[in-house]
Amino acid sequence: MAYKISDECISCGACAAECPVEAISEGDGKYEIDADACVSCGSCADVCPVGAPAEE
Repeated sequence: MAYKISDECISCGACAAECPVEAISEGDGKYEIDADACVSCGSCADVCPVGAPAEE
């Protein structure tokens, strides 16, 4: 199951830097995860300071 970034995102970019498949990009006011590219590895959730990425 793919991860999704909640509205808690502070747009720091830590998650995008850690994504091994480059599924995370900067969106409108927060980062977004391409569900089709996400491999559910959890790297984004491990580095997020506010816990925004979570499995759907």
